[in-house]
Amino acid sequence: MKTMDEFTEDVGDTSFVSVRGGGTRWGLGGSLTEGTNEVEAPKGVINFKPEEMIVRAGAGTKLSTLQNELNDLKQEVALAGFPDSTVGGSLAVGSSSHRRARIGAASDVLLQADCVGADGEQFVAGGPTVKNVTGYDICRLLVSSLGTLALMGVVTLRTRPKPEMGVWLKGELLLEEILRCCYRPASVLHDGHNTFVLIEGYEKDLQKESASLEKLGMSVMEIDPIIPPLVKGALQENLDDGFLDLQTGAVYSNTPQEKVEISEEVKLLSDRIKNNFDPTGRLNPGRRPY
Repeated sequence: MKTMDEFTEDVGDTSFVSVRGGGTRWGLGGSLTEGTNEVEAPKGVINFKPEEMIVRAGAGTKLSTLQNELNDLKQEVALAGFPDSTVGGSLAVGSSSHRRARIGAASDVLLQADCVGADGEQFVAGGPTVKNVTGYDICRLLVSSLGTLALMGVVTLRTRPKPEMGVWLKGELLLEEILRCCYRPASVLHDGHNTFVLIEGYEKDLQKESASLEKLGMSVMEIDPIIPPLVKGALQENLDDGFLDLQTGAVYSNTPQEKVEISEEVKLLSDRIKNNFDPTGRLNPGRRPY
């Protein structure tokens, strides 16, 4: 496994540089400036503490590899991505799961990040446990930043218990009716025509909730729906090939998002943060998170 020192040496302190993961969402935020040096982050699971519900891994580790290792002890991390997505890439794009209403957003997952800054020096953001984190919450800034503030090498993530089982149902119920039948449904999605509900937990509880929903016209699905990636800034009408999350308002779609209007105040704040972290603009040049 590549060490943080080796990763730091790859990043250097002068040239334009970007960390490439699986490349599954490589075009987000704009094209890189020509001549940008692409490097890889460390890979592999370093340490897993199931009793403390944290895992430490290289940012270049495939998300599927991490999830498979956590499955053995019935835990998971609240990140989503394609088969080749990496842990660091999923954090950089802020890829939350369609189960976010139950397991939380991507911004809640990152506890600590060992990074290389624009000056080529290593620094640590956050801490290995929530109560150890003091001062500015840099980890939340790093999530969804597209690697424009710092380059993550090794990360410590919060894990969660993995549910015993899950069941998808399909029908035409309103959200209010569904919530009367279910305790914290993992996902309630709408495709413009039908509502899709994912309930999770112990088998006995799911049988009871499923029976209640079926009495109101929902039917159990034999094949799980295919959920596209999260599209930030999308509007509710853009559901031709995707879903609207009725609990969080998020949209999941294969259609690239249209240009989103951002207020001048948000742009100024974003630029000010960027200038503080990367005054020379060498980290992922050409990309804008908003």
